[in-house]
Amino acid sequence: MTTPLHRLARVIRSKNAGPYELTLDILFDSQQAFETVRDSGALTEERVASLYGIPSDNVLAIIAFAPARAIKITLIRPTVSGAVVDTDVYGAQQHVPLLDLPIPTEEDSTLGES
Repeated sequence: MTTPLHRLARVIRSKNAGPYELTLDILFDSQQAFETVRDSGALTEERVASLYGIPSDNVLAIIAFAPARAIKITLIRPTVSGAVVDTDVYGAQQHVPLLDLPIPTEEDSTLGES
């Protein structure tokens, strides 16, 4: 069984990390939800690249930080922030592909609840 990431995480957000990179943050209320997602194998460079339609080399880092119950993903921005063709100058709407990412769980989970 799987559970969509948005049901496990308290916050899923994106923002610029300078004009050339995006940071995706996934924050959890519970240690159990954090560990479930971290250990699931669902957040790989290849999987994130596929979700965003980019080469896996453009996924610069996927970092789990246990003290904050957070996972940070850094991507090369497909368009430089502020370029004429940029539709999201702040990078604030780029988290959407992560929302429904299926995470393997043992049951339809309420792990995101504290």
